[in-house]
Amino acid sequence: MILVVGATGNLGGAVTRMLLAQGQPIRLLARPQSDYQPLAEAGAQVVLGDLKQRSSLDAACQGVDTVITTANSAARGGEDNPQTVDLEGNRHLIDEALAAGVKQFIFVSVLTADANSPVPFIQAKGQTEDALRESGMPYTILAPNGYMEVMLAGVVGMPALMGQPVTIVGGGRRKHSFISVGDVAAFMLAAIGNPAAINQKLLLGGPQPVSFRDAVAIYERVLGHQIQIRSVAAGSPVPGLPQMVAQLLAALDTYDSPLDMTQTARTFGIQLTPLEEVARRAATSAASA
Repeated sequence: MILVVGATGNLGGAVTRMLLAQGQPIRLLARPQSDYQPLAEAGAQVVLGDLKQRSSLDAACQGVDTVITTANSAARGGEDNPQTVDLEGNRHLIDEALAAGVKQFIFVSVLTADANSPVPFIQAKGQTEDALRESGMPYTILAPNGYMEVMLAGVVGMPALMGQPVTIVGGGRRKHSFISVGDVAAFMLAAIGNPAAINQKLLLGGPQPVSFRDAVAIYERVLGHQIQIRSVAAGSPVPGLPQMVAQLLAALDTYDSPLDMTQTARTFGIQLTPLEEVARRAATSAASA
C-alpha cells in the first residue's frame, strides 16, 4: 500500500493519477474540506485527517509500505503555515510512519532547502530533511528546482497567452534548471523501491537551464509573435502576482542554479520535458478553452 499525502494538490494529484493508472493500491490522506472525490472515484482509498493533528495520521499509516508526501503550506494561509504544516506536520507524519514500520518515506523538498535559512518555508524544508535522515527510516528526498508550470507559466506563459506584456524583475538573464511537474512525479514513481533512491537526496531540474528571457523567446516561438517585455527593479510589485512571488523573482535574479541532469535522468529512466513542450501544451489548452 502507498500513502500519498498532498494528493489534492498539483504535484500530488499528478503522482496519484499515475500510480492509479499503474494499478497500484493507493491510500490518500485528505482533509474533509478538500476535493478528493475524483481520486476516490478513480480507485484511491481515502482516510480523512490533517498533518496538524497527529492522532489522525495513525489510521492513514497502518499497513503502508511507502509514504509519498508533497503536502506544503505554500498555497494556503491562516492556520496552515510553514510552522504548523511544513515543520510540525511533517514531523508528525515522520513519527507515525516510523511507528507503522513504513519501508520508504519519499519527501518532496526544494532545491534551496536549508535548516538555517531566514525564510520560514525554506527553513522548515531543511529541518524536515534533517529529521527524516535522523529517524533511521529508509528515505528518499526529492529536491526540485522551480516548476515550469508554476514559475515560468505564471510569470511568462499566462500574460503571453493573454496577449499582455511580460514583467521581469531585474535583468531576467540568470539561468535556472526549471523542471516540469510531470517529471518530478515520474521521478517519484521511479524511486519507489528503487535501491538507487534509498537514503538519497536527488537534486532535480529540467533538461537545460533557462532564464526568464529565454522563456519569453520560447513562448514567442510557440505563439508565433513577439512578446513585449517590461522590467521592474527588485522590490517593485509585479502585476498579477503576489508580493511573495515578486520577492522570489528578485532573489532568482541574484544567482544561477543550473543542474546537470544527465546521470540522474539516466539512472531513473526519465525523459526530461523541455519548456517548449510545456508551452505548447498550455497554448493548445488555451486555444481549446
